[in-house]
Amino acid sequence: MQKVETLGGLTCRIVQQLDESVSPKLVVILCHGFGAPGTDLVGLGPELLDSHVSIAGAVQFIFPEAPLSLDGVGMSGARAWWQLDMERLLAAAQGGTFRDLRNDRPDGLPEAREKLMALIDEVRERTGLPMSRIVLGGFSQGSMLATDVALRLAEPPAYLCVWSGTLLSEDVWRELAAKRGPLNVLQSHGRHDPILPFEAAIWLREMFDESGFDVDFIEFPGIHTIPHPALVSFAQILDRLSRTA
Repeated sequence: MQKVETLGGLTCRIVQQLDESVSPKLVVILCHGFGAPGTDLVGLGPELLDSHVSIAGAVQFIFPEAPLSLDGVGMSGARAWWQLDMERLLAAAQGGTFRDLRNDRPDGLPEAREKLMALIDEVRERTGLPMSRIVLGGFSQGSMLATDVALRLAEPPAYLCVWSGTLLSEDVWRELAAKRGPLNVLQSHGRHDPILPFEAAIWLREMFDESGFDVDFIEFPGIHTIPHPALVSFAQILDRLSRTA
């Protein structure tokens, strides 16, 4: 079953196999990347629900649509959590220039963070679930937002999933991570990613490690994508969490 609702001011696609009268035991919130439509990751919902009986009987997936439209820059139907310098992005991709974003504090990130936190608050109020029963993650820009929010929440989520993410606002994130306490992380990144370099993913993993987080890091010989092994690991995590609900 799939439906569209507004949560926290964001248009969300909700995917589940549960009857509407049954409350989920686990909620998974996944944020798409820059330049993708709001439906970009929605296909993962049915795929993951079909992977394990325990997931189908316990999990609700929520796929929020980023608030900014990119129609005005010629990207019809594309969305963004915050705007990027497209000239800088294209030049880096075409020239093979290393994109070091450690000192970037994107304009628009605070607004996106506020909306995602409002969505989480609404989900918790509606389901009665604690943060320990909510999984937060995303791909690329969506994973950066998920990371920023996971570091700032009053309580850690059940898991943070970072597919092809990177290290932003290093000084701020390091300070937040040091105070975060235990956090379970699934992180994946392609060794030949031309958009967000693999080395920067290693910096992010090192920050997680140094903060005492439990990190499962999956590297693969690919580019800017979500590899099958990362989906398999994610399904196993959801299966385990569903069985302990």
